[in-house]
Amino acid sequence: QVQLVESGGGLVQAGGSLRLSCAASGRTFSGYLMAWFRQAPGKERDFVASITWNGGTTYYADSVKGRFTISRDNAKNTVYLQMNDLRPADTAVYYCAAKRGTLDLRSPRSYDNWGQGTQVTVSS
Repeated sequence: QVQLVESGGGLVQAGGSLRLSCAASGRTFSGYLMAWFRQAPGKERDFVASITWNGGTTYYADSVKGRFTISRDNAKNTVYLQMNDLRPADTAVYYCAAKRGTLDLRSPRSYDNWGQGTQVTVSS
């Protein structure tokens, strides 16, 4: 298992930017595929972005493509989500997740390591 702690959420105006961080501890961080999900009130937890263990492959939800960037620093055991041009529809609790392998990477059910979440609120 790997323990995950998110930070960097907050309140921002539409068009603004935030950078989320997810610090990992426990097992070897570099062996995990890392992802960000988000969950708005009353809605399901949705895939946002993922990155393979070496950072070589990234995937994004269509709704964030071109605005969000996922990256990782294995030396610091940290994964980041740079969010630009934020919109009110981006308001949600953002969760960091980790898994072994690359199958079903867009499904939250395939992840067995989760952080506690960080709130992102975008005002219009």
